[in-house]
Amino acid sequence: MTELNRDGIREFLTTRRARVQPVEVGLAPGLNRRVPGLRRTEVALLAGMSVEYYSRLERGELSRASDAVLHGIAGALLLDDAERQHLFDLARAATTPPARRQRRSPRNAVVRPGLQLALDAVTGGPALVRNGRMDIIAANTLGRALHMDVYGSGERPVNLARHAFLDRERAELFYPDWDAAADAIVAILRTEAGRDPYDKDLQDLIGELSTRSEEFRRKWGDHNVRRHARGVKHFRHPIVGTLDLLFEASELMADPGWNLLIYTAEPGTPTADALRLLASWAATQDQEPAAPSPGGFAAPEGWADWRPGAAR
Repeated sequence: MTELNRDGIREFLTTRRARVQPVEVGLAPGLNRRVPGLRRTEVALLAGMSVEYYSRLERGELSRASDAVLHGIAGALLLDDAERQHLFDLARAATTPPARRQRRSPRNAVVRPGLQLALDAVTGGPALVRNGRMDIIAANTLGRALHMDVYGSGERPVNLARHAFLDRERAELFYPDWDAAADAIVAILRTEAGRDPYDKDLQDLIGELSTRSEEFRRKWGDHNVRRHARGVKHFRHPIVGTLDLLFEASELMADPGWNLLIYTAEPGTPTADALRLLASWAATQDQEPAAPSPGGFAAPEGWADWRPGAAR
C-alpha cells in the first residue's frame, strides 16, 4: 500500500465520521464532546468491532478488511451508494499488487470508428464520451458545440476539470451555478482516484489543479464522491443562452472507464428551441469556420478540431 492510498483512506473515513451526528444513529449526544460527529468508539460499537480494530482501519489499514467489515463501517457512517462503493474501491486498491501500481492510461486514446459513428447518429442533443479524469474523448457535433470554449482553447486532451478551475472567468459564465458544477467535477475526480489511484495521468492532473487553484484544494479536501448517472444540468451558452438539459450516463462495456453521456431537452421548451438553433449554427460553422454566429460571435480558433472526422 502506498502512503497516498493510506492517506486517502484515513481522510475519507475521518471526514465521513465527522459528518454523522450521534442522534442520527440512535445515540445520545452526551456532554463534553471534543470531536465533531461520532467518536471512534461509537463507530466501532455501531459497526460491531473493537475500537482498536476500527482505529487501525481508520489509519489506513484496509487491505485485509472483509466485505462484512466494510459493510459494517458503511452502515455506521451512513454512507450513500457512491460512498460505499468508494470505500470498497479504497480497500481494493490497498491490496493492489505492486506490478499494477503507478500505471499510466493513454491520454490520446484512439476512438473506435464505430463509437464515433454512434455518437454522430445522435442528432437531437449533445452526446460525448469522457473518462474519469474529465477528458472528453469523443463527441458529436452538438457535444462539441456545447463545449465550444473548451475545444476552442486548443489544449489537448480537452478537459472539463482544467477548464472549470483554470479558466475560471469563462467557466463561471458557462455554469450558472459554478460552485455546484465544480463540486460535481471534484467529486467525480475523487471517485476515480479511489477506483484507480495508480493512474499517473490522474495524479498529475490533481497535482496541477491543487497547485494552481486554491478552490480546487479546498473542495478536494472535502473527500466527497458521487455517481454521475442521470439528472439535470444547467448551462449558459455563449451562442444560444440558457440550456436546461436532462442527461443520462452509462459506462461503455467495450471501454472500461469511459462514460457515454447523452443530453436531451424536454420537448416544447425554450431549451429544445435553443438546441435546434445551436445545431444550425454548428452546421454553418462546419462549412465556414470563420463565419460569425447569430449573436455576432466568431467561431473560436481550432473549430476544425471538433468537426466530425477531424483528427483528435
